[in-house]
Amino acid sequence: MNKHQARNFVYRNARPLELARWKYLFEGGSREEVLTALASYQNDDGGFGHALEPDCWNPDSSPIQTWAAAEILREIGFEEKDHPIIQGILQYLSSGKDFDGHTWANTIATNNDAPHAPWWEYAPDAERSYNPTASLITFILKYAEPESKFFALACSLAEEAYHYFKAHFPMESVGNVSRFVRLYDYLKESETDTLINLIEFKALLQRQIQYVMTCDTARWTAEYVCKPSFFISSKSSDFYEENRELCEYECEFIENTQEPDGTWAITWSWADYAEEWSISKNWWKSDWIIKYLHYLREIR
Repeated sequence: MNKHQARNFVYRNARPLELARWKYLFEGGSREEVLTALASYQNDDGGFGHALEPDCWNPDSSPIQTWAAAEILREIGFEEKDHPIIQGILQYLSSGKDFDGHTWANTIATNNDAPHAPWWEYAPDAERSYNPTASLITFILKYAEPESKFFALACSLAEEAYHYFKAHFPMESVGNVSRFVRLYDYLKESETDTLINLIEFKALLQRQIQYVMTCDTARWTAEYVCKPSFFISSKSSDFYEENRELCEYECEFIENTQEPDGTWAITWSWADYAEEWSISKNWWKSDWIIKYLHYLREIR
């Protein structure tokens, strides 16, 4: 694997945000640079839009785009509760916008007014999804004031989400499953670890992960399939030992499938908006370079 080629691609093609993430994770760059770039995607209501998640170009705030921002904050280990980005996210989530009292919307109506992948098409009769709600709950539990009504709501939503997970076990949606893994990870490391039965949750998630994982590795090169890195980010994960062999295989897969330009194949595409997709695809390449090299560093 050629890390130098990967670096060159990022420096030549990445958005300022991905370049800042690369610098922070691999070159001792500043966290502030990441935050500055990330803030450019935040709207006045505190939510995020503007193709932060590159498969939807809607400038309006949405739960999915806001979840993407929260994941970047987690990636760089940023935990300053009073920072405007974090306070803005809490403002958006507590406003009631795109929230039905149980879950935040997976898609929003104005997605359909902007270039987007088919899976972000808004349909008013779509079935309930916990993508990204299960992860957004963890953000509230982490950053909201423990004595606030919003924190109490998040506690209630966490219990409700877990009941939903058990009632719909095993789930087919990889997106839903990965968000429930994030919920488990946070509850385990926080002071809210008594909200639900984490021993039972862990056992169910072990089975759930193996249910959705694509064990037919011949499909990995050409298809968008479920790999260990969707759920497991380091050896400290509670789900690493059960999936050690496949985690190691993914490391080998990453090392052996790099393209000559330093990238890895983007194995999905949009049905429409060919010009915009070509731009988003290039954005995704830098994102996947970062995620793959970070995964290698944590697992190897």
